[in-house]
Amino acid sequence: MAPRMTRLALAVVLLTGMPATASATTDAYQWAALGDSYTAGIFVGDPLPALGDPDRDGCDRTTNAYPDLVNQELAEFPPGNAVELADFSCGGAEIRHVAQDDQRPMSPVDAPAEWPSVSPQAQRAGLSQDTDVVTIGVGGNSLPFGGMLAKCIELGLGGGSCREHYENPPAGEEGIDAKIARIQSEYIEVLAAVHDAAPTAKVITVGYPAVLPQDGSDCALGDWRELLAIGHADVDWLRGVLERLNGTIAQVSSFFGDRYVDVYSSSVGHDACQPTDEKWVEGLCGDAADYWPTEIQLPGLTVPCPLPTATTSAVLSGRSQSPPNRRRASASSPAFRAAEPTASATSRKSAPDPEASTRNVRRWSGGRCTTSPTVTKPSTATTPIAIHQRFTPHLLSEPVLGLAS
Repeated sequence: MAPRMTRLALAVVLLTGMPATASATTDAYQWAALGDSYTAGIFVGDPLPALGDPDRDGCDRTTNAYPDLVNQELAEFPPGNAVELADFSCGGAEIRHVAQDDQRPMSPVDAPAEWPSVSPQAQRAGLSQDTDVVTIGVGGNSLPFGGMLAKCIELGLGGGSCREHYENPPAGEEGIDAKIARIQSEYIEVLAAVHDAAPTAKVITVGYPAVLPQDGSDCALGDWRELLAIGHADVDWLRGVLERLNGTIAQVSSFFGDRYVDVYSSSVGHDACQPTDEKWVEGLCGDAADYWPTEIQLPGLTVPCPLPTATTSAVLSGRSQSPPNRRRASASSPAFRAAEPTASATSRKSAPDPEASTRNVRRWSGGRCTTSPTVTKPSTATTPIAIHQRFTPHLLSEPVLGLAS
């Protein structure tokens, strides 16, 4: 599909719900983009607002996130009237942060001692009867999927079963069925709140891409650029959890008569365990700009990502500095040695060049990979979900066009 048509696809979905004329109070269509880091973008582009800007709020929105790409397309080809985007998505957001609760942003980038709390996204975006379209991509942090991945790594390092832990949880811990049931209830509440706040708006929900492989054996045990110590059977089980999450979002959206955008189907085969040139999602350590942290914090242990990568899981790392009372792992420590890639793992992957200080960064823009100017090569970095997109997924393509029919 041509790049322009790819970006236009979600634009078509947006516009099918817009009135023939813009709201009476304005000449522009009003679009609010709400959600978590998979909406905000995190490190698929340059920070919005830019580093050092006093308006930075710790939410890590970026250029090349899907709201930004679609907004660019709509600016070039306006649907009769201009479209005004209010993007208040925020890395680390849970469902409750969309319309109910304040959020304390957690960005480790350009951070003060503590980010000020931000109001619910629906409030910040000013949802009202004049809002024409609302897009929502949220739910993963409410499981929390990042926390589950961290637990699975901890259990994997000790030879334990992640699936067993969540299907037969210890006393006082929420099992997976309870988590999914809670997500369903919370999603019902958030869509009801959004419809109340923007009663005439078209509401579009966006699911999650295929961050895990169709076959857990695609993941190389011990590879920091993938899932480290999560066993193959547990990877397969976690993929099922993500599919259940997407299914729940789709089911609740259908109940409200809203449109659900499936970004999973078109991203299969581009998960965190694929070779560098094929993956759209980074593993625990991966490509990111040089201002991202370079350490992963596991329970009781801080481990540096191998050069030249950076951590992609702020849920695990928090800050680039090691916190008090944590021991830093060295290359000779047992935990570090246990997580080293095997020879077979490194041979089947394209290893990064440790001598390169700069490189051309390939980014996903409108459904195609493009090459940016030479930028500083990162050490490994982390993002607000344990594994995260490295490109904006090909989510503006055929499945979305089908929804517009």
